[in-house]
Amino acid sequence: MTATVTGLSAISEHYLDLEERYGAHNYHPLPVVLEKGHGVFLYDVDGKRYFDFLSGYSAVNQGHCHPRIIDALTQQAQQLTLTSRAFHSNLLGRYCQYITNYFGYERVLPMNTGVEGGETAIKLARRWGYANKGIAPNSAKVVFAKHNFWGRTLAAISSSTDPTSYNQFGPYMPGFELVDYNNLEQLEEAFKDYNVAAFMVEPIQGEAGVVVPDPGYLSGIRRLCNQYNVLFIADEIQTGLCRTGKMLACHHEEVKPDILVLGKALSGGVLPVSAVLANDEIMMNLKPGEHGSTYGGNPLACAVAMAALEVLKDENLAENSETMGIRLRRGIEAIQSPWVQLVRGKGLLNAVVINHPQPEAAWDLCLILKDNGLLAKPTQGDKIRFAPPLIITAEQIDECVHIIAKSLALL
Repeated sequence: MTATVTGLSAISEHYLDLEERYGAHNYHPLPVVLEKGHGVFLYDVDGKRYFDFLSGYSAVNQGHCHPRIIDALTQQAQQLTLTSRAFHSNLLGRYCQYITNYFGYERVLPMNTGVEGGETAIKLARRWGYANKGIAPNSAKVVFAKHNFWGRTLAAISSSTDPTSYNQFGPYMPGFELVDYNNLEQLEEAFKDYNVAAFMVEPIQGEAGVVVPDPGYLSGIRRLCNQYNVLFIADEIQTGLCRTGKMLACHHEEVKPDILVLGKALSGGVLPVSAVLANDEIMMNLKPGEHGSTYGGNPLACAVAMAALEVLKDENLAENSETMGIRLRRGIEAIQSPWVQLVRGKGLLNAVVINHPQPEAAWDLCLILKDNGLLAKPTQGDKIRFAPPLIITAEQIDECVHIIAKSLALL
């Protein structure tokens, strides 16, 4: 059967109408209006409870409104929220020390959104290319993998292969080149151009449908970057912070990128916080006035980020992500639905590929899942990402597998 939107309450319709009338139409959300979150659950304006299987695109790894993170937020919010970088604060230095020690880098440049982190990494790589590698002025290139996604700024869409992102927004950023994901031969060929300063890649491609590369891909990138004197930029905004069963997805192959970009769960979903980490050779090429952000490194963000990082380690969320991810994938595979073509992922970053004669089947299934108490969203048309908060328990995973089985039977 083809799913249809079930009747919405008057209060839900009211909020949807407000968005439709006054908001830009740049999203296509599921028809649910949420007002509360706690742990792995979300609640709509009518009080219905849902399992959250998107986690704010992996921004809520620690669970909704984690008490330790909220406590850090509320305490700091009553003291000092913003100074701008025109002045020092008592938290910025503490945070810089904490996060650099946490990930093993010499420097951090704090920003706000993930896409700002990506932009910052590219600027750092270009500057390094001129100052350290000796690339001729205005000739630096950055290589990206096809089907990447790191935001929708003009720079981000200039590296995109998705027409929805880039169509009718040109002209595009020069100096960007593309190679196939999971293809070291193409990458080496691109690196033979001396003007290549960096390769920026997601260790697992999230928006592309949780595409996991072959074993050895990440270590191969590291080897080629060393060989050709090219910077390895790891976009770990979605894959990092325990989401894939390791603190960083790069840790699955024990590789260390030259530039590490973090965001999303760096605040536990409380406010926009991102960070770009690198060593002195790269970071110290920036001089005062050459890059910055009014809100970057603000005291509120520093307090929240330290609490969010503490929770990841104290609650062993990488280990739980690994264990629960295996349980989830095995549970879905055991359903043996004719509509499930493939289940893939690492840790609690997973996707189900739907093979159904109806082109909108993945969307329809998400509507059925919503009616049955689980919120997920399609990506790339026929794929559904399943990425719950990392605090989820075995009993909750089993309940969710039951909901998925029940919903597939109604598709």
